[in-house]
Amino acid sequence: VLGADLAILDEIDSGLDVDALQDVAKAVNGLLTPTNSVLMITHYRRLLEVIKPTFIHIMENGRIIKTGDSSLAEVLEEKGYTAISAA
Repeated sequence: VLGADLAILDEIDSGLDVDALQDVAKAVNGLLTPTNSVLMITHYRRLLEVIKPTFIHIMENGRIIKTGDSSLAEVLEEKGYTAISAA
């Protein structure tokens, strides 16, 4: 992850308590620069409250079906995947 142009972090919030989530967020936020990218995979909005994403992509059946800003996570949280689903 250190010095990578692209880091892929898969469910780094899994099993973390509130304090640990803050520690992980601080570390990830510290890695971000104007010249690199981080792809985070998560199922929980709480991670997005401490690591502010530039874009959010919703995937279904291996395809990106919707792209937006952090407000997309709010819609997903309130209305579920059926509000966004391409099906």
